[in-house]
Amino acid sequence: MTVQDNWFIERFEPTGSAVGFRIAAKLDEVQSPFQKIEIYQTTDWGNLMLIDGAVMLTTRDNFLYHEMIAHPALFTHHDPKRVVIIGGGDCGTLREVLKHPDVKSVTQCDIDEQVTRMAEKYFPELCESNADPRAELLFDDGVAYMRNCPPGSVDVVIVDSTDPVGPAEGLFNKTFYEYCLRALKDDGLLVQQSESPLAQLELIGNMRREMEKADFNCFKTLTFPQPCYPTGWWSVTMARRNSIFSFRRDDAAGKTFHTRYYTEQLHEGLLMTPPFMAEVLDF
Repeated sequence: MTVQDNWFIERFEPTGSAVGFRIAAKLDEVQSPFQKIEIYQTTDWGNLMLIDGAVMLTTRDNFLYHEMIAHPALFTHHDPKRVVIIGGGDCGTLREVLKHPDVKSVTQCDIDEQVTRMAEKYFPELCESNADPRAELLFDDGVAYMRNCPPGSVDVVIVDSTDPVGPAEGLFNKTFYEYCLRALKDDGLLVQQSESPLAQLELIGNMRREMEKADFNCFKTLTFPQPCYPTGWWSVTMARRNSIFSFRRDDAAGKTFHTRYYTEQLHEGLLMTPPFMAEVLDF
């Protein structure tokens, strides 16, 4: 990661590629007990948040990620009432989940409170639902939270984590997925951000195998554009015990809230796995 000649460049060594943003000013920097958080103002992408030198989000394109990690899963579950978000400290996923009027409660558990405080200051639009009475914000270890979650108490678990290193490393293994499965009801659903389908297909496959070891048996990886992340193409992976991934199309078509990217037509198309991914992932 370098900031030089008014440009921030994040190099992604595994693929020999990079992502860059033109910088207007550095707004803030905080070293939390867990990681370094930096905020920059860019010339074209609004504010930019970095964690340990890696891009987390920009004002301009974060809606793609937040909509795609929330709405496909919530419209796939037949009646989501109780949702848990692990990670998600910028609160954008929480905002999207709370757009669903039938959701009764959402617990967001992120280990680093400072991420939320920086989001409140520099991305306030993402935090506009934090005071919703259905929302509970916890700042604690997400692995421990899921370990202690009452069995069969959750409809949807959303793992909105950073890359599988540092504080998020424990969110990509069999033990964590076992905790999630135990907390989910029989028809429950797990969804997790799963990196670039173009550059990190092996990671997605390994992640699915860890889920399978925990007795999740059905998987579906959905892809979407994400310009601020390596390769500009990202994914989320859904997992459940034994069920297909058909979704409530009529409810998605008649949703009472606005989305900028997600639609029922888009969701239907994303259920078709591209051949290059199916060769590796359909097991």
